[in-house]
Amino acid sequence: MKVNTYLNFEGLAEEAFTFYASVFNVPVGPMMRMGDHPAGADAPAMTEEEKNFIMHTSLTLPGGHQLMATDMLASLGHHLRVGNNITISLEPDTKEEADRLYNALSEGGTEGSGMNQMPFGYWGSCLDRYNIRWMFNFVAPE
Repeated sequence: MKVNTYLNFEGLAEEAFTFYASVFNVPVGPMMRMGDHPAGADAPAMTEEEKNFIMHTSLTLPGGHQLMATDMLASLGHHLRVGNNITISLEPDTKEEADRLYNALSEGGTEGSGMNQMPFGYWGSCLDRYNIRWMFNFVAPE
């Protein structure tokens, strides 16, 4: 299993990761923008500004740890606060392990998305009973 740190921003992910890349002298991965991916049929419309926000980016710190980021969307009711600004991202080796981890960590928690098949993998997130946010993403080997 791979473990990464996921940071949430309110429109500052690109600026922050450009800065972090310069500090650690490492390249920033591709910056996928919110507007590059179709929203679900029942999703609220994004503002033009939000379409330019970062859906996902990453960089590898010295030592091999992946730092990842996204921008939160006000149009979806997201508001950055202590408790949702950092997520521990797990990449389990199997779909079954993703389900097991999600079920165990979401038990007694206050928020959870359930596990869902997304275009990028089998994904879910939850806030556990200790107010720690976890994300799970299983990508089937090609």
